[in-house]
Amino acid sequence: MSRRKGTPVHGWVVLDKPYGLGSTPALGKVRYLLKAQKAGHGGTLDPLATGVLPIALGEATKMLPYLLDSDKTYQFTVAWGHETNTDDLEGATTATSPLRPTAAQVQAALPRFEGSIVQIPPSYSAIKIGGRPAYALARKGETPEMAARIVSVHRLQLVDVSNVSATLQAEVSKGTYIRALARDLGRALGCLGHVTALRRLKAGPFDLSRAVTLETLEKAAELGQSASLIGAMDLGLDGIPAVVLTPVQAAFVRQGRPIRLEGPAGLACLKDQDGRLVSMVDIDAQGAVTIRRNINDTVKE
Repeated sequence: MSRRKGTPVHGWVVLDKPYGLGSTPALGKVRYLLKAQKAGHGGTLDPLATGVLPIALGEATKMLPYLLDSDKTYQFTVAWGHETNTDDLEGATTATSPLRPTAAQVQAALPRFEGSIVQIPPSYSAIKIGGRPAYALARKGETPEMAARIVSVHRLQLVDVSNVSATLQAEVSKGTYIRALARDLGRALGCLGHVTALRRLKAGPFDLSRAVTLETLEKAAELGQSASLIGAMDLGLDGIPAVVLTPVQAAFVRQGRPIRLEGPAGLACLKDQDGRLVSMVDIDAQGAVTIRRNINDTVKE
């Protein structure tokens, strides 16, 4: 029986993803530098985007579904005057406008893009159409039919503005496309627009204050100090109630045996008395515990 390559590293690395590198290659680079057996990222960033890319290692990958559902914060720049087929600066121009909005006009348009809004995702996106990514169809010259979706923009703020562009900050729900938000803002203002810069400032509980660059990771790997850059397993669970178990309860949960707990119903993370994560569970109104995923960060090679 073959053994998985690498070491059983568990925890989080928050990468400040560089410009020009896709999320999957960035994940591969981090996994290689840390020699990790298993890794996954918490939300795709386009190659042209930079910023917070949470990377789960080992048993922390079991927590990625909770991170993928979380809100995210972006800062982005929209250039006025033309649309592209990708809604960013990589694409070909599809329409132009001589109009340029004033700062007051931009500010006045923002409220209509806050709250629950209907958004049509970009054609160049990873959304599956008939089992194939929309971008694959678009690259072949086809026009994929993108279904409208309802997303939430919790906050949309004007950061800076000139006669040719505007920089904004947006806090949004999962599934929101910033490129589509910029495109629709340009259309509402009558001047058209596309994204020229995009930076993710926050993804769930992770922000730039915890982020490290690939250069930092490479230097740490050369010095044998990579472990110092790996965050705790429970970093991705901020906002999820934690319940500390007795030794007997922890043993029962690890064995998949039923227990009951007092406390509020809903999603919870269970920890043992040493503070280690034991399981992600649902607790019903009667205190019955249903295990979603057990966590084992003591796996040995």
